[in-house]
Amino acid sequence: QVQLVESGGGLVQPGGSLRLSCAASGIIFSIYPMGWYRQTPGKQRELVAGISIGGRTNYLDSVKGRFTISRDNAKNTVYLQMNSLKSDDTAVYYCKTMVTGREYWGQGTQVTVSS
Repeated sequence: QVQLVESGGGLVQPGGSLRLSCAASGIIFSIYPMGWYRQTPGKQRELVAGISIGGRTNYLDSVKGRFTISRDNAKNTVYLQMNSLKSDDTAVYYCKTMVTGREYWGQGTQVTVSS
């Protein structure tokens, strides 16, 4: 059974940093691309960052230069390092993968950027 468990969210002041983690189980982690998404009330979930099995990355324009996605295949974990956080980054953050055409999501972790 595929499981994704996010952690690392919290309350941070504008300009601060957080690192989110997503631990995967039930899959051969190294052969699947991973993504971080976020959602705020009333809005669609949006892709924040993705990482391929080869380590190629892509980012939402508004987070380029501030966020970094990475993966540790030995630990079955994908990370999202978030720096220079802004109030607009406040959201629930989810990790996602796709296995044999089916999407799997974590439960989400709340990130709140506020003074």
